[in-house]
Amino acid sequence: MLDEIREQPAALARTLEAERRPIQQLRELLERNRPRLIMLAARGTSDNAAQFGRYLLEITTGIPVTLAAPSIFTLYNARLNFDGVLVIAISQSGESTDTNLVLEMAREKGARTIGITNEASSALARISEHTFLVHAGREQSVAATKTYTGQLLMLYLIAYALGADISLDKLARLPEWAELALGLEPEIRHRAERYRFMDHAVVIGRGLNYANAFEFALKLMETCYVIAERFSSADLMHGPIAMVEASFPAFLFTPSGVTWPGLREIVEKLIQLKAETLLITDASNRAVLELSGQAVTVPAPLEELFTPIPYIIPAQIFSACLAVEKGLNPDQPRTLTKVTRTY
Repeated sequence: MLDEIREQPAALARTLEAERRPIQQLRELLERNRPRLIMLAARGTSDNAAQFGRYLLEITTGIPVTLAAPSIFTLYNARLNFDGVLVIAISQSGESTDTNLVLEMAREKGARTIGITNEASSALARISEHTFLVHAGREQSVAATKTYTGQLLMLYLIAYALGADISLDKLARLPEWAELALGLEPEIRHRAERYRFMDHAVVIGRGLNYANAFEFALKLMETCYVIAERFSSADLMHGPIAMVEASFPAFLFTPSGVTWPGLREIVEKLIQLKAETLLITDASNRAVLELSGQAVTVPAPLEELFTPIPYIIPAQIFSACLAVEKGLNPDQPRTLTKVTRTY
């Protein structure tokens, strides 16, 4: 798992190089046929990437986005109107049965379809009208890491293809920012020692980093067997804050930007409750250190739009290191396999 986490800067660079021209071609096509609605279909870690895609695409393109509920198709046999709909399926292996069925049915009903996968020979790649590859190389660890960040990158590129004002030059810096995040590994390894006996936690993010809260919590659950609840900062205040007490572990993604004022209130509340709080941030948010010294800081000033990939890498490292601290093998979580097929 740690080896694959360390491969992410190279994987991101390969993906940018390989998919930049096909994305430009897609942009030209979508300029003539702009969708009225986007549906994202995925499971597991890929579903967390889809959650990011929902925020990113709505914020940057103004097109409404929905997350598919595959059981509507696989169990209830619903027939939806796909006129003017773009359906994007996301799967590391490309073999997620229900995700592929959503894509197949949508295409039969006239939707334009896009597949994002790490496997060029997968069923998803064959079903999709347009396939974009995450050039991460074979992922051996059961816990997905480099494919998750590759999926986020592809969603940035698809947003660009849909007309979003996203700078390709800034996207080209993501491998550099990922490398800076990897440099935090010694600090994170040391911090993980403190959490050896942690068996529950909350993970908090908002906006573009809401998906990272889900992904960090998933990594804690599947590699460390920690019961990790995930919330937006707003949802936490609507009841779940009641479970937080002294020494309760809380992890937060805290970029500067429009989400920071609300997150700051949560951080202040958690400090008041004497929770065990650890923040993931970057050099642009100097206010974080004024509130709490318990912060892991990516050493670069980042616009909020580009924080999700550099921010999830410290969380991935933390999960892998904590698993080792607990005497667990993060590469082989109990009862899990690399490809999961559900219906």
